[in-house]
Amino acid sequence: MDTMTGLGRSQYCAAVTEGDTDKEVVLCGWVERRRDHGGLIFIDLRDRTGIVQVVASPDYAETAFKKAEEVRNEYVLAVRGIVRLRDEATINEKMKTGKIEIRCEELRILNTSKTPPFYIEDNIDVDEKIRLKYRYLDLRRPEMQNNLIMRHKVKHAMREFLNSRGFIDIETPELCKSTPEGARDYLVPSRVNEGKFYALPQSPQIFKQLLMISGMDRYYQIARCFRDEDLRADRQPEFTQLDMEMSFMDQEDILTLTEEMIGYVFKEALGYDIGGPIRRMTWDYAMENYGSDKPDLRFDMKFHDITDLVKDTEFKVFRSVVEAGGQVKAINVKGYSHIPRRELDDLVEYVSAYGAKGLAWICFTPDGLKSQVKKFLGEETLEAVGKECGSETGDLVLMIADKPAVVAASLGELRKEMARRTNIIDADAFAFTWVVDFPMFEYSEEEKRFTAMHHPFTALCDEDLDKLESDPGSVYAKAYDLVLNGVELGGGSLRIYRPDIQQRVFKAIGLTAEEAEQKFGFLLRAFEYGAPPHGGLAFGLDRMIMLMLKRKSIRDVIAFPKTQNAIDPMSEAPSPVALKQLHELHIQVEEELVKK
Repeated sequence: MDTMTGLGRSQYCAAVTEGDTDKEVVLCGWVERRRDHGGLIFIDLRDRTGIVQVVASPDYAETAFKKAEEVRNEYVLAVRGIVRLRDEATINEKMKTGKIEIRCEELRILNTSKTPPFYIEDNIDVDEKIRLKYRYLDLRRPEMQNNLIMRHKVKHAMREFLNSRGFIDIETPELCKSTPEGARDYLVPSRVNEGKFYALPQSPQIFKQLLMISGMDRYYQIARCFRDEDLRADRQPEFTQLDMEMSFMDQEDILTLTEEMIGYVFKEALGYDIGGPIRRMTWDYAMENYGSDKPDLRFDMKFHDITDLVKDTEFKVFRSVVEAGGQVKAINVKGYSHIPRRELDDLVEYVSAYGAKGLAWICFTPDGLKSQVKKFLGEETLEAVGKECGSETGDLVLMIADKPAVVAASLGELRKEMARRTNIIDADAFAFTWVVDFPMFEYSEEEKRFTAMHHPFTALCDEDLDKLESDPGSVYAKAYDLVLNGVELGGGSLRIYRPDIQQRVFKAIGLTAEEAEQKFGFLLRAFEYGAPPHGGLAFGLDRMIMLMLKRKSIRDVIAFPKTQNAIDPMSEAPSPVALKQLHELHIQVEEELVKK
């Protein structure tokens, strides 16, 4: 096997241009393809920048030609040669280097390769488990390398912008105190403190607030965070977020600066101009019109509240829902009155997965109005519903009656599903919105108590402070989320910075004074030493890059992700450990689990 001794790479493969004609270059990379034409051997040499064609011939260098005869796909080569222009008939306009080739003077085989389990090329149809098991090969594919390069560009642009605005990059601990309020912590046993555990951070939240108390004023960090929760396409047990915190800034200041940063990142990394100020809507407005606090605004199809139109009808289903404090809402699907009855039946099943007990419909066809509830509601009421929804001939109205939470969830998902079925989503659009003025608390039926909708360090709206004990469900927070194409990019809030208010919020979510002291005593003590007004936010970097690249899963933009079972098929983590290690950590595992 050859080595690189005495030979240094002069440039990357795709960096060779027509301007280098007749120059000697040294290139390194992997064999994309080898073609033997008798007296000529063509090798497509690939690195992370692209591909260049190498031509070996005994007329150029016989030793190099013999080496080229040994070459196979994915062999690692170093090539020294002369850049020359291709014959006009052989120019490949699809390649960045398609007008030149390298006349091979010396070829070194640095390493051989087994036949890969899949082709190293884009748009392969391979089970994701195989791709993850051989992730190092998957990452050789151009689209995957481009994803990671985009990730680098985004992080670089973020740092560049924030550094220019006086922010300081500060690392916070990854071995922390467990404060279980929200998702489950990943716990790390302490060897030197028997029976005690660290937790991996779900976010740097408390530490960045302490940095504001320390006077650092403007902090940021591209932080690794960990949550032991069930996974989805846009979740991983470990993830990366841009974390920011600022002192002496109000909500408007923070939103404006963040918009400028997002605009800068999209322009620098993607070449995309997000346009003017990002629109804003309150949480109440979002829930009322879209049934979601992360609405997809690439299409319209708002909700229409038709409760008043149907509450006094003879239709028992609607009437009983309204009498029980529920509501009836509808969406108008443009130009879809031709929907087959079988598909309507499928939609009933679709919304049932989100808690809806049924689905009513009206088809405004050229032949007249059709509906399975026409005999109960009457044509006049159905026409009134259509008018409220802005329906025209050819439209379809879909109605759900239930508790407000069920209507929001089921009709919200139905809205997105109908947009997909009618193909009205602009796949190239980036539809941003801020959602502001969130409720401070939400009631957990499971725990029979109020919990913080964002987190318990969120500042309350000043006018709601007096309702904290008497009516916590009506208290609103100085919280905000940035949403892109129906996905929450991130969010934040102004923070509580007075210990008395923080104690009251802890009490509202069911923490006793003793529990608050045990979990958060160090923060409460810090508030007693001149905590400034402060606020911030965090962005999920993985989600942002997934959306920028229009990928369906964040696994495509993370170098070494886990599966939905939180497993790494490549390294086989998590895995059993030696009993000696467990004993050192004072941990005893049941025998049957050790065997597994």
